[in-house]
Amino acid sequence: MRIIKCDNGNIVMVLKEVLDTSSKEIKANNVDASFEKHVPQFEMNDNLVRVFVNHVMEDDHYIEWIMVDYGTEQIIKHFVPGDEPSMMVEYRKGMKAYGYCNKHSLWVSEEI
Repeated sequence: MRIIKCDNGNIVMVLKEVLDTSSKEIKANNVDASFEKHVPQFEMNDNLVRVFVNHVMEDDHYIEWIMVDYGTEQIIKHFVPGDEPSMMVEYRKGMKAYGYCNKHSLWVSEEI
């Protein structure tokens, strides 16, 4: 999966590449910032997973969204300052979680 940031600031997931967008690709965990405050964490509860980011949710610094990637399906939840950056999803082997910080870009967990 590839995520890019367009010149106008839009962030999009590449579904099918018809033009070379490699120069716009956002590399996960590639910013000098606190790893433990940006990488999505998880808590297992039977067949459910709570995915969350232990991060401040202030007006000028917050997690914009969390995306769970099942490989063939993605689930995204958006947040605003003051929200708790957390979501409950079904566990599936090999799933990953992405989080996007408005100041420190894209972060990804290891496979859950």
